Amino acid sequence: MQLNLEHPDQSFYLRAADGTSALVNDRRLYASFVLSPDQLIEDWPVSAVKAITPQDLDPVLAMEPEVILLGSGATQVFPTAAVMAACLGRGVGLETMTNAAAARTFNVLSGEGRRVVAAFVFERAP
Repeated sequence: MQLNLEHPDQSFYLRAADGTSALVNDRRLYASFVLSPDQLIEDWPVSAVKAITPQDLDPVLAMEPEVILLGSGATQVFPTAAVMAACLGRGVGLETMTNAAAARTFNVLSGEGRRVVAAFVFERAP
């Protein structure tokens, strides 16, 4: 049987993610970032999920997603009610999961052509 490497039709895809870094295409990222299939925003100024404000979501919501995947690091941590309300008030779903789960889910949803945006949080070193 012949196997062929398939390249996604999108500009950005996640190859791996965990609590300390993510591999976007062939580039390793160590700081929080926001990703859609066609856009990458590096150095998203968020270092803890509990500290996210509705204003921190402005660049995420500007991408006009139907769903936001919030990668909360190595463990699942939920944002404040105000952050969840900011998304729901605009009709945008917000799903919080570990970075590894968010990476897998992003690849599935973007591969289906869904308007998905993933926001990954990495704690800054002291």
